[in-house]
Amino acid sequence: MGLIENLCVVIPAKNEERSIEEIIKGCKQYTEKIIVIDGNSVDKTTDIAKKLNAKVVLDPGKGKGCGIRVAKDHVSDDDIVVFIDADCSHDPNDIPRLIKPIQDGKADHVTGSRLLGGSSELHGGFDEFMRLTGSSFITFCINHRFKLRLSDSQNGFRALRGAVLKDLDLKENITTIEQEMIIKTLKKNYIMAEVPTHEYKRKYGESSIKMHKVFFRYIYSFVKYLYF
Repeated sequence: MGLIENLCVVIPAKNEERSIEEIIKGCKQYTEKIIVIDGNSVDKTTDIAKKLNAKVVLDPGKGKGCGIRVAKDHVSDDDIVVFIDADCSHDPNDIPRLIKPIQDGKADHVTGSRLLGGSSELHGGFDEFMRLTGSSFITFCINHRFKLRLSDSQNGFRALRGAVLKDLDLKENITTIEQEMIIKTLKKNYIMAEVPTHEYKRKYGESSIKMHKVFFRYIYSFVKYLYF
């Protein structure tokens, strides 16, 4: 397919030295503008990213949401900004499909749906059950509030117009930022869309996110942004 004009890929990462090279190389099929937002890694994540000519930006280390908020200062209004996880749970080959509604002028913010494309991460133990149940409940409420038919509001694999990202005035420091992004997109009357994408199990290590520890923060932020 070749390089895509005005595409910028943002990769939040922390201690992902075993997977960061693969994800950067996958994204380089489509763009040379790759930004790694590093949450103060203590391994070789940043060294590997720099060697592959990715731009490395340090965040204050307060969580993924903080990194996403830092990213908006390094993209242009004309960019199509794709957020993709550093652990290889998202496939860079899905990027063209993800951004197509924006390129076609049919959306301002597009999420990848694990419910439509399948997931290897939403099934298993208690944390996985909480993720699936919580995600489904929040998506149902967003649909009811805005009269939509989204299937997955919580996937971190998403694309936005750069100007839209800057206009959302995001506040969350952790992964709750993903629901904040959707709710504020809709409150500002931007157009949401979703496409099927598959979520794979991370290849190395374990996720630092323990759903049972952040569950109530999800509910609190969800209620705050959706109804106030």
